[in-house]
Amino acid sequence: METRKVQLSGGTTYTISLPKSWAEEHGIDAGSVISLTPNDDGSLVVETADPEGTTPDRTTVDIAASEPDELIERVLALYLVGYDEVTLKHRGGYSDAQRQAVTEAIDGLSGFETIEKTAHTLRLQDLIDAATVDIRKTTLRLRLIALSMHEDAIRAITDHDEALADRVVARDAEVDKLFARVTRYFRRSLSDLKEVKNLGYSRDDLFEYYYTGRQLERIADHAEKIASFVRDRDQPLSDDLLEQIDHLGSSSRSIVDDAARVVLEDAAVDVAYETLRQRNTLRDAITAADRQLYDHVDPEAAHVAGLVFDSIRRTSEYGANIAEIGIQRHCRD
Repeated sequence: METRKVQLSGGTTYTISLPKSWAEEHGIDAGSVISLTPNDDGSLVVETADPEGTTPDRTTVDIAASEPDELIERVLALYLVGYDEVTLKHRGGYSDAQRQAVTEAIDGLSGFETIEKTAHTLRLQDLIDAATVDIRKTTLRLRLIALSMHEDAIRAITDHDEALADRVVARDAEVDKLFARVTRYFRRSLSDLKEVKNLGYSRDDLFEYYYTGRQLERIADHAEKIASFVRDRDQPLSDDLLEQIDHLGSSSRSIVDDAARVVLEDAAVDVAYETLRQRNTLRDAITAADRQLYDHVDPEAAHVAGLVFDSIRRTSEYGANIAEIGIQRHCRD
């Protein structure tokens, strides 16, 4: 780190000198234009007018050798790292399978649309302005959907409702789309300070929302897993197992909901500590319920119940992870 003394120039302007080695490395001399970005934490970032490492704008990708599954992952990755425009080229002409793969990929991404199609080119563009994106509100919606999915999945098990279970499974795509949006803008904020300003939150805030969203996305995955068990058995579980599942599932959702309030709604940090205590209590209750399964007369039912108990336990652990980030947020503030 280098220090510079602030000088008063002309009686109205404060000036500092730039390190010569840095200026020469970036091609800066007299008359060059640089960008100054003031941050809320008191720092001032100096960048070249077109600094390297800022949010990527556009790229062109040759997809000639890409299999459909690989192409889906590639389009998703290009979206998540922050490209605004992606041109997919295939000199020999892309196949129907490749075109379908691209369509499937962008269907799961907010704002990414196909704006040009030719025999050899597919051009994709993000149509959402970062200034219109609210990462906190997106994460709040993630919480709402994930917990709703979890509640419905438990009810689908207890009521043996296959139609409800199917709706839970279908909603997981909505959660994935929301979390992809959070991930995209968090990644962009790491490389472009202007993006941080556009989003209206500090980098610390954005990380905490991203981390919370990641836990909620995992909870939705377990809700989908629980719902899938409804179709695994022709007959519902016994009444005593269903009662345990309903009670434990409700407790796990309460842990997640309370923990998320600390991060997303600035609830008191004591709420986070209490959710950690509740997690420990629930973990002990699930361990006791698991042990009772050894004496169950229906091995298949015991196996399914054990998997459901495990998903409920993991849900509470993800809630505890959110509580811990809430405590860190409190200490940071």
